[in-house]
Amino acid sequence: MTQSVMLPNPTLREPARRLPTRSGQRYFIRTFGCQMNEHDSERIAGLFEIDGMSRADGFESADVVYINTCTIRENADNRMYGNLGQLKAIKDLNPEMVLVVGGCAAQKDRDMIRERAPWVDVVMGTHNLDRVLDLMDHAESWGPITEVVDELQAMPSSLPVRRELEHSAWVTIQVGCNNTCTFCIVPSVRGVEVSRRPGDIVREVERLAADGVVEVTLLGQNVDTYGRDLALDGRRRPIFGELLRRVGEVEGIRRVRFTSPHPNDFKDDVARAMAETDAVCEQLHFPLQSGSDRVLAAMHRGYNRRKYLDRLQMAREIIPGLAVSTDVIVGFPGETEEDFELTLEVVEEARFDSAFMFIFSPRPGTAAAKLTSDFVPEEAIRDRFARLAELQNRVSGEKNAELLGATVEVLSEGPSRKNETVATTRTRTGKVVHVGGAHRAGAFFDVKVEEAHQHHLVGSRV
Repeated sequence: MTQSVMLPNPTLREPARRLPTRSGQRYFIRTFGCQMNEHDSERIAGLFEIDGMSRADGFESADVVYINTCTIRENADNRMYGNLGQLKAIKDLNPEMVLVVGGCAAQKDRDMIRERAPWVDVVMGTHNLDRVLDLMDHAESWGPITEVVDELQAMPSSLPVRRELEHSAWVTIQVGCNNTCTFCIVPSVRGVEVSRRPGDIVREVERLAADGVVEVTLLGQNVDTYGRDLALDGRRRPIFGELLRRVGEVEGIRRVRFTSPHPNDFKDDVARAMAETDAVCEQLHFPLQSGSDRVLAAMHRGYNRRKYLDRLQMAREIIPGLAVSTDVIVGFPGETEEDFELTLEVVEEARFDSAFMFIFSPRPGTAAAKLTSDFVPEEAIRDRFARLAELQNRVSGEKNAELLGATVEVLSEGPSRKNETVATTRTRTGKVVHVGGAHRAGAFFDVKVEEAHQHHLVGSRV
């Protein structure tokens, strides 16, 4: 019988120590969604490896499979259930396999997952990563279990980690979100904002640097409000700019990135910290979502197009050489052709280096999903998306062309996945540069840019 556990208001705690019990077994993790999910998967991998497991190449060779789910868009749900269908056939041949489903979709749709995929051994949410080994033990001894808790039990930072890259690391500074964007399910599945103490974060970065990490990315749902829930100096206030300076001063850390800020909360103190701290990269992800004031109000974004553009201009004036990326949603309920034209105007004026462009996906549990009478016809959405992509691709190509002939510092990420004779490297501004030859991951060197394309550059080592 499947057991379902709901625990209200658990206390944050360290995970219990445990002797390895699965030596010789192999695990495989498939991750859907954002950087937060990727970091959670690294923590799950760390827990698996301290329990004696090693990583498998795929589903078929694994004794334990963990599916880390996303619920931001419908496509992620479809891919998750497709994977679970594939795994049923594998599990029928290997009944001893332990199948775990975690992440945001599990937090929100635990009962649906149980109904549609009863062969899953463990369904767990976003707040109890530290419990994964105990839940697997239970499932092996007593049968399938569902455990989803309402509040965070252990900060991801308290868990062991198996990083995908030795030279680069995610660092969680905050979980949850206090915003009420009508299209977003994150507050429902990640909870309210909880900030880590700054000293705890700096100590983690110092440990990473001692371990050879040269680049860190600070993670939060809205980093600009980091620290607002902490009582520091007798006050509750955002302190993200101060945190950037402290992290950037850690010896050995040469690049600091962060995601994601919110335009409504982005202030000049953060921009100044970016400009004045050598290690902090000149890269800003600045989600627009729409260029229409009417649509932005319906989205509950908290800013209008003028405020957005003013904040963007402020950042560019303070931070020399800043590269900016953004998010844009096409076809939000009620979006008219006039609204969309306003979005094109802002995209043209803002001249983003790159953009993540999404077609609106109604997510059950969000306010926007209930606006069914205002849904935009699919044909109109496809036409608008194509026009937006054409505009942004042109601008991206023009922005990259500005670097032709320039010499830039890059950090190697190792051989390209498509061509092992070429290294994939990245500039401080986050642009991908393909460089011929073997260049070990984690190496810094200078490159002269010789070709500029819409989504990458090509260069040679100086």
